[in-house]
Amino acid sequence: MQSQTSAHEVSQVELDRRQYRLQQQIKSVITSLVSTIVFVVVIAVGLHLSPGWPRVKETFFSGEYFVKSFPDVLKGLWLNVQVLLVALVGVAILSTLIALIRTSRSPILFPLRILALIYTTVMRGVPIIVVLYLIGFGIPGLGLFGRIDPSILGTIAVIMGYSAYVSEVLRAGFNDVHPSQRASARSLGLTAGQTTRLIVIPQALRKVAPALMNDFISMQKDVGLISVLGAVDAVRAAQIDVASTYNFTPYVVASLLFILMSVPFILLNDWYTARLRKRELSAGTV
Repeated sequence: MQSQTSAHEVSQVELDRRQYRLQQQIKSVITSLVSTIVFVVVIAVGLHLSPGWPRVKETFFSGEYFVKSFPDVLKGLWLNVQVLLVALVGVAILSTLIALIRTSRSPILFPLRILALIYTTVMRGVPIIVVLYLIGFGIPGLGLFGRIDPSILGTIAVIMGYSAYVSEVLRAGFNDVHPSQRASARSLGLTAGQTTRLIVIPQALRKVAPALMNDFISMQKDVGLISVLGAVDAVRAAQIDVASTYNFTPYVVASLLFILMSVPFILLNDWYTARLRKRELSAGTV
């Protein structure tokens, strides 16, 4: 019993190392807190001493207009959430199809591969707001479908724009899966479709998840651009309030709501990225 107990005792050297690491962590935390407090104080003093700060405070950070505009902007944000959810599904489907087509080696799909290449090249080169204008005013101009809700046109534009970016991320993930994974799956009797669905796609998604989360976070912000088509979302609701009050606080309200909507996913992305890095450093399987 004594030999087993002594075998599991921690050496004094290891205890000293742990104590040193703990001291360094405490020192790092204290330094971070002090530097943050100093930074905030400098910014606050600089703003307070600025000659135009009282006017800026009243124009952009008015408590009265914040309370008045909050319900309208919050109601408009619900439209942004709806557009985001629909666009998320559309981007997932379209980008996956484009990525699969671009990674396919079938001769039959050669015309589609060329078309997918042109699509991703063009759509990644055009600003998303230009895509919104082209779709939002171009499709109704054809006169084929009658009047179309601006939010629907905005959703289509967001899907078309972001599918090009996400498809390239997925394509990189598909190509990063080692060929031996496909060969092993085929040797076990899986078809090409089963290999892609059960082996390639799950591994690729795990590899490119942080990049996909970044695209999703970016899309959360860009759904606010549908306001240029006349859809009354959070940004448009804020714009209406600003036009009637000549106070820019509603824009701050919209910004805060978008930030609150994005923060959970930003933290999730940071956590998952750190987890992947930890697994890589510990020689785990990624």
